[in-house]
Amino acid sequence: MKLIAYSLILAAALFGGATLSAQDHDVVINNGRVMDPETNFDGVRNVGVKDGKIVAITEDAITGKETIDATGHVVAPGFIEGHQHATDPFSRKVNLRDGLTTQMDFEAGAGDIAKWYAEAEGKTQSNYGMVMLALIARISVLDGPEIAALGNDMGGLFAHTVKAAAVKAEKEGRKPGWTATLPNKEEMTEIMRLVDEGLRQGALGVGVPVGYMTTGVTQYELYKYQELAAKYGRVTNGHVRFAGVRPPTGGQLGIQEMLANALVLDAPFMASHLNSNMDWEYTIPLINDAREKRGAKVWGEVYPYVAGSTIASTDVITEAGMAQMGITYSDVANLDGTRWDKAMYEDVRKNDPGRAVLIYINPEEDIVKWMAQPGVVIVSDGMAIQDENLEYYPWDSPYEGKSVHPRSAGTRAKVLRMVREDKIMPLMEAISKMSYLHAKYFDELGGISPFRTKGRVQVGADADIVVFNPDTVTDNSTYKPGEGALPSTGIPYVLVNGVVVVKDSEVQKVFPGKPIRFPVQEKGRLDQINIEPRIFEPNQ
Repeated sequence: MKLIAYSLILAAALFGGATLSAQDHDVVINNGRVMDPETNFDGVRNVGVKDGKIVAITEDAITGKETIDATGHVVAPGFIEGHQHATDPFSRKVNLRDGLTTQMDFEAGAGDIAKWYAEAEGKTQSNYGMVMLALIARISVLDGPEIAALGNDMGGLFAHTVKAAAVKAEKEGRKPGWTATLPNKEEMTEIMRLVDEGLRQGALGVGVPVGYMTTGVTQYELYKYQELAAKYGRVTNGHVRFAGVRPPTGGQLGIQEMLANALVLDAPFMASHLNSNMDWEYTIPLINDAREKRGAKVWGEVYPYVAGSTIASTDVITEAGMAQMGITYSDVANLDGTRWDKAMYEDVRKNDPGRAVLIYINPEEDIVKWMAQPGVVIVSDGMAIQDENLEYYPWDSPYEGKSVHPRSAGTRAKVLRMVREDKIMPLMEAISKMSYLHAKYFDELGGISPFRTKGRVQVGADADIVVFNPDTVTDNSTYKPGEGALPSTGIPYVLVNGVVVVKDSEVQKVFPGKPIRFPVQEKGRLDQINIEPRIFEPNQ
């Protein structure tokens, strides 16, 4: 009955029965082409916002304290992403210029969840959320808590923690524990205790980037992460263990492992950047079929670039890994554009293991193919925008002069430009893959209820809104040195929880972002699973 009542109210609002249109609103968006991907509504309407919610969608004239003329523009749901690593204020500012209103990191995450959310409260312009990063738990146990404390999320992790772990390991004549050590029962129990604490503190799930720990994480350990997350009903995120198509380490490994676990556990699983595993023609239909034909709580994501970005010490670009992918040293580049050779490979991996690098691994013509795949969501996998010392830029820093993968700044505008220029998919589908489909999966599959009112332009929905010009919206960031953070244009207005955060293409210094988080629980759930890994001796 609630659904029927809601549907009647929605229909009345969308098609002219605007009972709330006479009231004064906080913000009014007039004459825009309203596009709602859940209902496929597409029509010119006026939108009224009050107290952070959409309260009117009507053909009638409405007034408000602030008015936006959206003539010639699309009024769409604010874009959502679960794979944006950059959580510093400047990077969030750049993402707002690209229409991103809800920004989370599910692939990686944070180590101290309570601290991460506390530091973001009242200081964040977009909505924010985080999973517990199993990798940091491994660093804490296998390399030392003092090492893990150097970086609480991916930006700090890459900048400081990975290098410190490598330095300590070299002094002790071993490989970094987090990436290469097979934990014994005592170690694994402590790793799982830290992961459990993150979940107890309200983390949205568990991030397990197994491709960075190919020789250190067993299939048993993967299963235990997913089993623990399933006790909370939360998402586990992971990606390929290897990249490439050559057996026995083909690009589907990792995806297959975690998909099998998800099916057995009836647990949600989100597969990261399926386009960059070089086996996407297989893994995307695999994930889609598991969800659509078997009812599995699984989905996958892609991004619209041929190059990936990662850290120099990743297992992906060992010499064996590069051979597996059919690439060589020169297919790897520093952010200043310098291509690697063998000498640079050896120097950087040893002396600067946390350095961000680019890896050119996919043909340009494949972008359209994976973007058009049904069921996938579009993400950026954006990296933190940092200086040469791997420090964050201040919020008011200029956009020019920043070297980073262009996906950190231009992902959504690039998709909209490709819709216009290359006809890669209908505009409504592109909007859905960047907003509604995320919300649908996070809510219905991942159990994250705040998304029931996101990703939609409907009465009662959260007023996270992006206003863009479909004829001019353009990504300006490039791979060239100094051009990685150039902001997207053609997106003049962005609202977060009813507050205008981007006005006339200028980001305002307001902080309406709200946390996406589960309630903190009194007790963890580690006692609901058994941990019995094989006992590994040192150097075994």
